Parts: sequence; C-alpha cells; structure tokens
Amino acid sequence: MPRIFLVEDDKAIAKNLMLLLSSEGFTVTHTSSQGEALSLLGGNKSDLALIDISLPDGNGFIVCSELKETQDIPVIFLTASGDEASVVTGLNMGADDYITKPFRPRELIARIRTSLRKSGRTRSDFEICGLHVDTASGMVKKNGCEVFLSPLEYRLLLVFLNNPKQIITRGMLLDELWDAAGEYVNDNTLTVYIKRLRLKIEDNPASPRIIVTVRGTGYRLGGGHASE
Repeated sequence: MPRIFLVEDDKAIAKNLMLLLSSEGFTVTHTSSQGEALSLLGGNKSDLALIDISLPDGNGFIVCSELKETQDIPVIFLTASGDEASVVTGLNMGADDYITKPFRPRELIARIRTSLRKSGRTRSDFEICGLHVDTASGMVKKNGCEVFLSPLEYRLLLVFLNNPKQIITRGMLLDELWDAAGEYVNDNTLTVYIKRLRLKIEDNPASPRIIVTVRGTGYRLGGGHASE
C-alpha cells in the first residue's frame, strides 16, 4: 500500500486529505509544521510527499530539500497561491509537481498516481482469476464486465492486492479500514464487507479463490497471487 507523507498545517484540509487518501488505498503520515516534518524524516519511509509551501514555522521548500537528501521519492507541493515564482522555486528544488488550493480531489489523486507510476513505486494493473483492477482509473472488471465497489470495498480489495504474499489478520484489516469511509469499522462490519466483496468479485463466493480464508489466522490473496 503506497505511503504518503503529508505536511499540511490547516487542520480542516489535512483531515479531508487523510480521509480522501485513505479511501483511495494510501497509508498517510501527517505532520503540521516544518519542525515536525524534519524530525520525522529519518525514521519515516514514504513513497510520495505532499507538502504545503506555507508552514507556521517555515516553509515547504526546506522540507523538500531535506527530504530529497534522504529519500528519492516524488514531491508534490500544495500551494494556496498561483504565484509563478513559488512554483518555479519548488520545481527547481526537485519537486515533481504542484497543485493550487482549492483543488479538485480527483485531480489530486490522479496527479499522485501519475507521480508514483513515473517513479516506479506503485503498480497500476492487477489481474487475478478473471478480475482486472486498474488503480490508475479506479476501474474494476470481472470477466470483462465492470464491477461497482463502494469506497470501503475498493480499499479492502487494495489491501489484498498490495500484500499478495502476506496472510492478513482481521486486526490488520480493521487497522487499515478504520474510518476510511467516515465511520467506525468493527469486527462484525468487517465480516459483512468481506462477504459483499466476495459476492461481487468471486466466481463462486461460497468457494472463494481471490480472497481466501486462512482458518484461525485471517485471509490471504489466492489465485496464485495477482499479476501485472
């Protein structure tokens, strides 16, 4: 699951971004200042950084510069200004893209996925047991026919696709799905979502081949694992 390092001091924007990114299958680490961001760089490994240019104790340019020294990951600047000088400065410092607030959620997600694909840090296509998932467009097809998943069902499927060789416990799934749809996900709710997802993607939900139960442990991706 791709990991996003979010540096944003506006609480409302940060909250909405974390919900949006979580619903799209990303894991988010959030910090709200230059100082906090710099202190986390050493121990925090991410796949992409979203950095606000204007921070209460400095600016995102410094965070970008320090980040590029330690991790070779894409950086997208968030800016409240269309100021050309700021944009040029950011790009000259190694940023991969920028987006001006207020931004459209779909546009931001598209730019994130594009940057991740260019960096080679994420897969965009999965194929398993007649199920095709294109994460770039968010489209899911079963035997050529489009399958419509809820945001939480889609996020649940991505957990398995992004961890093809791992047994995933129910506790791990609850940690990944909690609040992804703006509501609390408990153990009973998880059972319901697993059942609903299987009904939509399995040839025979009673004998699943994609999401396989590992008795007493959890679940794993079946079907010989997903291929690109």
